[in-house]
Amino acid sequence: MLESSEMNFETPLGRTVSPEVIPKDTEEPDLNLRPKTLSEYIGQDKVKENMSIYIEAAKKRGEPLDHVLLYGPPGLGKTTLSAIIAHEMGVNIRITSGPAIEKPGDLAALLTNLSENDVLFIDEIHRLSRAIEEVLYPALEDYALDIIIGKGPSARSLRIDLPKFTLIGATTRAGQLTSPLRDRFGMLQRLELYTCEQLCDIIMRSAVILGIACDKAGATELARRARGTPRIANRLLKRVRDFAEVIGNGKITEDIAKIALDRMEIDSLGLDTLDKRMLDMLIRGYNGGPVGLETLASAIGEEAVTLEEQCEPFLMQLGFIARTPRGRCATALAYRHMGYEYNKDEKADSSQQTFFE
Repeated sequence: MLESSEMNFETPLGRTVSPEVIPKDTEEPDLNLRPKTLSEYIGQDKVKENMSIYIEAAKKRGEPLDHVLLYGPPGLGKTTLSAIIAHEMGVNIRITSGPAIEKPGDLAALLTNLSENDVLFIDEIHRLSRAIEEVLYPALEDYALDIIIGKGPSARSLRIDLPKFTLIGATTRAGQLTSPLRDRFGMLQRLELYTCEQLCDIIMRSAVILGIACDKAGATELARRARGTPRIANRLLKRVRDFAEVIGNGKITEDIAKIALDRMEIDSLGLDTLDKRMLDMLIRGYNGGPVGLETLASAIGEEAVTLEEQCEPFLMQLGFIARTPRGRCATALAYRHMGYEYNKDEKADSSQQTFFE
């Protein structure tokens, strides 16, 4: 169960529109929402088309799939796609994460327990330590582990042969991967944010699986406010279901969706209270900027890292915030969305003028 503080929509840890996993997302019914095959997987058409060819070719040759790196914003289905790849290849998948592999022995235990052609999935692979990476390199290239036994003059190297396997790495920060590790992946696939139509299809599919009555208009309204992320879309679907059952007839319609999301303080573009507090302070408190992130965070009583990681990426994608050498600036789009009049001559500095022109 979530504590009451985590259910507060204004608390970053429990933000309904956060693309990160929260405890509710790991409950058993939610796991059933994951598609099992590429044909069931909605969206990411280019990635699906390429992966289907790579998988078919590997199966024809009787070889393991080449190592795959999946990167992109959180909540887009990297873990789900990894499980689908293993299913399509007809092999088992072992799932772990970068922070969970603390010692070379942990990685050795994982690799030696794999069967031929199995898939090893490492989430947040950019958080692997350098010592672990050094052990991983020969495993990826030569399917072997080089282990040092003993210390000092009596130390000797032992090479252990591994079964051929496929490493699938997932990361939200591909730029933080070291070049030697990134170069050992044969396939690099970027997952993009979903369109409203794709999210609507995902919501309708999830509604059927969960037994939720939802019409097309209601699903479209949810999709518009889901920030292009399936994880958020499914989370909103379950929260709006609660409103539909209590203040409606149990069916999610456009009107019920609007009422529920407005009461959850998620606006038409998917901005929640924290996003709007940040924009409001930037516009009203600092005349649109430029202002430093630390100053802005202190003004609204939040941590700078919270704004930088949870608010800023989406606001920049919408074109609401511009980063300049002097700090963050609100754009004309942000002024209009927040209901303020934008006067370019008075409120824009030279960096903003370059941004708009």
